[in-house]
Amino acid sequence: MNALDVESIRKDFPILDRQINGNPLVYLDSGNTSQKPRQVIDAVREHYERHNANVARSVHTLGTESTEAFEGAREKVAAFVGAPAAAEIVFTKNSTEAINLVAHAFTPASDDPRFRLGPGDEIVVTEMEHHSNIVPWQLLAQRTGATLKWFGMTDEGRLDLSRIDELITERTKLVSFVHYSNILGTINPVGVLVAKARQVGALVLLDGSQSVPHLPVDVAALGADFVAFTGHKMLGPTGIGALWGRFELLDAMPPFLGGGSMIETVSMTGTTFMPPPARFEAGTPPIAQAVGLGAAVDYLTAVGMPAIEAYEKTVTAYALDALRSVPGVRVIGPESTVDRGATISFTVEGVHPHDVGQILDDEGVQVRVGHHCARPTCVRFGVPATTRASFYLYTTTDEIDALVRGVERVRKVFA
Repeated sequence: MNALDVESIRKDFPILDRQINGNPLVYLDSGNTSQKPRQVIDAVREHYERHNANVARSVHTLGTESTEAFEGAREKVAAFVGAPAAAEIVFTKNSTEAINLVAHAFTPASDDPRFRLGPGDEIVVTEMEHHSNIVPWQLLAQRTGATLKWFGMTDEGRLDLSRIDELITERTKLVSFVHYSNILGTINPVGVLVAKARQVGALVLLDGSQSVPHLPVDVAALGADFVAFTGHKMLGPTGIGALWGRFELLDAMPPFLGGGSMIETVSMTGTTFMPPPARFEAGTPPIAQAVGLGAAVDYLTAVGMPAIEAYEKTVTAYALDALRSVPGVRVIGPESTVDRGATISFTVEGVHPHDVGQILDDEGVQVRVGHHCARPTCVRFGVPATTRASFYLYTTTDEIDALVRGVERVRKVFA
């Protein structure tokens, strides 16, 4: 597809034909999880119907077919994010597991100075992170005695870089931050943070959970050392995610979990381990889910990530203007589409977000309410929670209009 034909795209998503409470389904919660096209659903079903077997364990036909499909999906994912080699893609169950896998590599006793972490060393994150990119580093700091530091935010929902020289120093061992905020929609200045980290010899992990599904992402060009992302936000199944890492770093990291498939030789006195990515994929992996993720990558590639990004920018601009027209609505985060993704969090004056969400659901409009696993961001902006509308390649301006009508009804109900 050379241009984004949204009406044709929507026909590929069976769930979009549903009705909710007698109203057409308006799905505006893709930042939480995306819907799945028939092509992905069919790929998973066909795998189970025709090729189901375990991988890397058998020489029979089904085992070979399953292994080829699983490793083929890895190659597709690697190409999709610009990884230099498929061996740099580790399949995980989600971004959370991918981030924890990296955190597990840091210990005070590491033989590799890049992963040696203890008292006096520092980890740097930001105030806008998803809990999955805060809690693992808090736990790591507790285990090792390292110090956790963070960037604050401006009133517009951008990172406050005024203290970058104080926060990223010679003591910094890792800088871990979100590429595209799941609550604010902010797209962060990766180049600035990576360049500063490089000056002090720190490693960089990028949370790409929202960016990989919505933007053209080239991990080599971004310059980070690790990028975590997840399949269910990019049209793929749940239960499958990925960690991209520079091979020389993955090769220096210890196993995350022990068991079958990640070993070379096991004896009662010791074990040797496979090279990456197998070293980090103990046990039976999510095979059908990986096949589904490969089909999702095929779909997104056919549509074209630049076209998706451009279309979503148009939809987001339309939504920002429409929401601003409703009295009492406050957008939390950037007010323009500059360095901003297709996610808008907002509040309605005098109305709790849970009540907003309930009334919108009555209208068939599906949004997320709460702190979106980003409570520090809510605290920063002085709100208990927000209502969040998040868009994707199948979102239409008619659906934005339905959202706005629903918000206007909220105001009338709670007047």
